[in-house]
Amino acid sequence: MSTKILALAGSLRAGSFNKKLVNVAAQAARATGATVTQIDLRDFPLPVFDEDLERADGLHPNARKLKDLFLAHQGLLLGCPEYNSSITAALKNALDWVSRPVAGEAPLGCFDGKVAALLAASPGALGGLRGLVTVRSILGNIRVLVLPDQFALVKAHEAFDDAGQLRDAKQQAAVAAIAGRLVEVCRKLQAP
Repeated sequence: MSTKILALAGSLRAGSFNKKLVNVAAQAARATGATVTQIDLRDFPLPVFDEDLERADGLHPNARKLKDLFLAHQGLLLGCPEYNSSITAALKNALDWVSRPVAGEAPLGCFDGKVAALLAASPGALGGLRGLVTVRSILGNIRVLVLPDQFALVKAHEAFDDAGQLRDAKQQAAVAAIAGRLVEVCRKLQAP
């Protein structure tokens, strides 16, 4: 059975540094033999989560599509931008919609037992590190096993070459190591 990784960034911006960083990590995960599905949250527009809206209209169709993707993958490779020292509204809203209970599905079934690797990129001196604390807390509370290793890319506006790779070989290796660790832990948890 192939290990399946869902890769996404919590940014909607087309030129997002976090999307670039997730792409680097996804390439590394693929190099280990994992099947990686990369998505862009921009392709799954969602209203701000509102229980009244959910009650009136049911689970939003794009939330259903996202939920199905989360259910179908063992690992999550997340690029987590930091907005005002915290998680982005786009990522939080997606997690809120995906977490909603659906008849016939186990509570938090799209998160329970999943493994996540966290990355962040920022032009700032901390690389988005402060936002990762919040993401780690949220995921841990919804039953996701979050790897202790994480990567925060500082000066992201200078970090990528024209091909979208990291200019610094040590940074490139660190991202590849985290992606490899994600695949390794998922495989161990899948083993009979």
